[in-house]
Amino acid sequence: MRALVTTLLLLAVQPSVVAQDYPVTGMVVRVDRSRNTFTASIQAIPGFMSAMTMPFEVREEKELDGLTPGAIVEFVLVVNRTSSHAERVGIVRYQSTEQDPLAASRLRLLTQIAGAASRTVLTVGQTVPDFSLTNQKRQQIALSDLRGKVVAINFIYTSCPLPNFCLRIANNFGVLQQRFKARLGRDLVFLTVTFDPVHDTPEVLAQYASRWSVDPTTWHFLTGPIGDVQRVCHLFGVDSFPDEGLVNHSLHTAIIDRQGKIVANIEGNQFTARQLGDLTEAVLNSRR
Repeated sequence: MRALVTTLLLLAVQPSVVAQDYPVTGMVVRVDRSRNTFTASIQAIPGFMSAMTMPFEVREEKELDGLTPGAIVEFVLVVNRTSSHAERVGIVRYQSTEQDPLAASRLRLLTQIAGAASRTVLTVGQTVPDFSLTNQKRQQIALSDLRGKVVAINFIYTSCPLPNFCLRIANNFGVLQQRFKARLGRDLVFLTVTFDPVHDTPEVLAQYASRWSVDPTTWHFLTGPIGDVQRVCHLFGVDSFPDEGLVNHSLHTAIIDRQGKIVANIEGNQFTARQLGDLTEAVLNSRR
């Protein structure tokens, strides 16, 4: 934020400088329609500003349509001598460029078939139904027991061979574990759910978790009966299907607020741990 203010001041004393456009990519942290602004954790803009979290004003309210916390967006930042605003705001839909195209196509087909069955995928603002699974210490962890704390939840399987998928998703929490060290357990809890409960026993999950020196009281790696695990996965839109010894799967990371309501459900892996941390911090500091 200070960087943009400094830049505007510099532009103000340089009359020859005209408005400039900068392409920006970031993750939405908050939307404030009353002020026609959205706050985003943005990547660095080369030659202009470092990566940071800041509010952006839009000239037309319709630019905010569809924006929710966790959405990945691209927009143009227009900076002139005395002000700035965002325009051409667009949501970047997740498209895997790393997964094998045939496997991705197969996952879509299987998801469509499975979609014929009745199931509910939560939307932002809905209360997450209670569930209970077993952590790496063979303790039962119920979501209702975590009410009053912010809960970050993601989904993996320990045999995933691609480092840019499950390992990256889990490692995001490893980074946040350091960033929020003082608040873990007291204000914030991590849940990592396996969608391969047949293989991922509590002991396997404990071994997987050891690479991050996990405190099992603040970061729970969860498994359980197949039906219970699938129910939790489906609440967040996570699909997974066995395929020749591996698992085709989607990727989701969600944030649940202190009241048990879903704040964000981020699909894919096209965001940084810093952006996820900025979103988590905004939820932690929210007065709602």
